[in-house]
Amino acid sequence: MEISDELISDENIKIAKQKNFYFKQSDELYRSLFEEAIDGIVFWDNEGNVLMANQSALKIFECTSEEFLKGNIWDFVLEKNDHFNSLLKKFYELGEIRDELLFLMPNGQLKQLEFTAKKHFVDGSNMTIFRNASERYKMEKELRESEERFRKVFEGTLDGMVLWNRHYEIIDINPVAADFLKAERDDIIGKSIWDILEDHYKHEIKIHIDELERLGTSDSTLTISSEDGNKYFELSSKGNVASNLSLTVIRNVTEKIGMQEQLQKSDTLSVVGELAAGIAHEIRNPMTALKGFIQLLELSMKEDHSMYFKVIMSELKRIESTITEFLILAKPQAIQFKDNDMRKVMNETLELLNGQALMNNIQFNVEYANELPYVFCEPNQMKQVFINIIKNAIEVMPKGGFITIKMDNKPSDFIHIVIEDEGEGIPEKKIKRLGEPFYTTKERGTGLGLMVSYKIIKEHRGKVEVESEVGVGTKFHIYIPVKRN
Repeated sequence: MEISDELISDENIKIAKQKNFYFKQSDELYRSLFEEAIDGIVFWDNEGNVLMANQSALKIFECTSEEFLKGNIWDFVLEKNDHFNSLLKKFYELGEIRDELLFLMPNGQLKQLEFTAKKHFVDGSNMTIFRNASERYKMEKELRESEERFRKVFEGTLDGMVLWNRHYEIIDINPVAADFLKAERDDIIGKSIWDILEDHYKHEIKIHIDELERLGTSDSTLTISSEDGNKYFELSSKGNVASNLSLTVIRNVTEKIGMQEQLQKSDTLSVVGELAAGIAHEIRNPMTALKGFIQLLELSMKEDHSMYFKVIMSELKRIESTITEFLILAKPQAIQFKDNDMRKVMNETLELLNGQALMNNIQFNVEYANELPYVFCEPNQMKQVFINIIKNAIEVMPKGGFITIKMDNKPSDFIHIVIEDEGEGIPEKKIKRLGEPFYTTKERGTGLGLMVSYKIIKEHRGKVEVESEVGVGTKFHIYIPVKRN
């Protein structure tokens, strides 16, 4: 069967019309995509001259179509530095690049633009798609600055900080916390909390973490024993501060707790002083009458009752001694500070106590440094301190022994006096309470003697430290400043 030339011609015309229609539709489609694209699209020649740009590009570059078409695409780049030159070289060698640069708009505005460029995309022209990354760049910059600020706070704070995850692994730790744990930061990161804690602290930490998981926050105080005495650390934790991480802040509150204890002692001292001022004179007046009448009765007392008389007089003296200590606390004493040789003051004190020491089979062992500076002090008050401490030493040595008194000038700003006994010693937990009113380690005692002694040393701007070992004995270290305060 033969097909006429006329039919073939009609078919070709039909196909050609369809192609023209599709080409026209495709052209309109691409033009529509080009014009309505969210990203800026720019066509340019090998010299960088702008050939065509869509509306998004004009908006990004803050130009009209006429202004933009007259320009060169690279004229908008802020800095033609080595990085820019290497980008152009790479583009012409590889035919495509993807990067970010800072562009300067005609109105003076700076924009960080990310772009993708293709070489000879159509008809020998090059195409670049631009996207405004200024907001993202700004957010990233703010995020970096925020992270840097947090890092500076994290690293530089005076408190210890530990970041750990829900598996109890340490993600980060600052130098202060690492110092608290006596370890290197790099050795701790990645380890479990339970691996770095000593066994006897794990129970307290578990209670702390259980409360954190239950309530979202937890606060507690951890007591750590050391050679220098107990140290107290305040733990404050907050769960899920970021990405399933918990933050624990560690604060050394040893000094704070010490101040609180000192304040409590001061409050008690104030109450005792007020109490003493109110009742001391009321007790002393009838005491004076009792002593007078007993002395009168002594003249007519039979020998059989002399023992009772001695007991009564002994107890009255003890009551009078207690009243005297109350009065010292209750009101300021008439004192006169002057330069004194502390060795002379101590020797005069030992002479007063020598008889009592001999009766208890106790000897004084004295060791003084050869040259000691004079101390600006009130000698009678210092004698009162030495009497109180040495009498206590005598009373805790019922089987006799030696009481050693040492005196030197170390450190050089102080006279250092050591009074050492060979008694039973004092448990560590009781040492802290020495100097509190009515606290004593003796069966018969008020605790006021040491309280008065601590008060006198404090008024001389000195300090008292107690060192004791159960079964061995006790040392009282007294430091009195040499210079006038």
